[in-house]
Amino acid sequence: MSTDAHTHTWTLPGLEVTEVTLPVPLDHADPASVTLDLFARIYADPDGTDRPYLVYLQGGPGSEAPRSVGPDSPPWLARALREHRVVMLDQRGTGRSTPVGLDVALPEGAIEGAATLREASAAQQAHYLTHFRADAIVRDAELLREHLDVPTWSLLGQSFGGFTTLRYLSAAASSVQTALFTGGIPSVGPDMVPVYRTTWDGMAARSERHWARFPEDRDRMRALADRAEAGTLRLPDGQKVGVERLRRIGMLLGRAQGQEQLHYLLGLDPDSPAFAHDLASALPFCGRNPIYAVIHESCWADGTVTNWAAERAMPEAVRQDPTLLAGEHVHQELFTEDPELAPFAEAAELLAQHQWPRLYDEDALRAADVPGAAAVYYDDAYVPREYSMATAALLPRLRTWVTSEYEHGGLRSSGQGVLDHLLDLAKGRREA
Repeated sequence: MSTDAHTHTWTLPGLEVTEVTLPVPLDHADPASVTLDLFARIYADPDGTDRPYLVYLQGGPGSEAPRSVGPDSPPWLARALREHRVVMLDQRGTGRSTPVGLDVALPEGAIEGAATLREASAAQQAHYLTHFRADAIVRDAELLREHLDVPTWSLLGQSFGGFTTLRYLSAAASSVQTALFTGGIPSVGPDMVPVYRTTWDGMAARSERHWARFPEDRDRMRALADRAEAGTLRLPDGQKVGVERLRRIGMLLGRAQGQEQLHYLLGLDPDSPAFAHDLASALPFCGRNPIYAVIHESCWADGTVTNWAAERAMPEAVRQDPTLLAGEHVHQELFTEDPELAPFAEAAELLAQHQWPRLYDEDALRAADVPGAAAVYYDDAYVPREYSMATAALLPRLRTWVTSEYEHGGLRSSGQGVLDHLLDLAKGRREA
């Protein structure tokens, strides 16, 4: 165990909670690296504090792990606790792990001449942010596993957490007892543009299905796009919302009950404070989680330069029609429209031209002797089924469950259903 780690245990009704803070290197390849804090909460049934560990790897990138207020929070937790202690890991840069933010104090010596990212140059910001991908997250998790003195543990990866799980199997499969994926098996290889083309086509189809169900909404969307084009569509704090940023309300269509949420939003008076506030909450890529915007495309970058891949893949038909909505597609104008992200604009451009190293080793994946199960959502708005299945075929002991019953967030929206299915599938207790 690390002598610099800090541990604290407390209780909730029906839960024992252990908080662990552990120092980890900013740069795992540099023995002299400055350190970050890595934070995790471990939830256990009071009668199951000796059960094996299941590590939940959060979606994003750039979001902290869920904060439980009881055994049913999040909804799948009670099912997990029947067989495991659950490690909720705040991935580096998020939550109580040393967060990424313009005014967060940097580890001493992390960036020469700068105490915060706001004081750093764009090149310094970009270099610092290259250390926050899935490869570093896996190295952090391995240090936590060693600190807890367990030879192996299981993984549950949601969305980007599944990308991190795949990296784990590529880099440290011997540490993994079982690997569970939900909405998060990425493509392997450097060509990102076909993946984004597939997601654009999928979002266009989702848009058309919405307009067919709610025809009046399309006229409302066109009217909002006209306001955005004229520079008169604003959020409560005065931020302008341009056409491309507005188009990202299509993220709602990738969620359970997303069509209904979009319909209710578009039905509000666009001059009302309710509309302005609800629009702000519906837009992805905000200043709360800057990593989500600034290095989002790098999570797909398996040995390549991203070069604004989502924008390059955008079909001309979508570009010309603002009623064809977008999903998880970062756009350059975001860094001029959002004042909280604007200070990252130059760093984001440098990162878009950065040569990212490989994340996955096909030979290592083929050799990974790890049982697992994956929920692959048939019409996933963010992680296309076709690429998920191609990658799943590399893993010899992974069993796939392709379902149209749930959207991308099926782990949460199903209550205990998706996790129960995956645990049983991985253990051979049911057929796919």
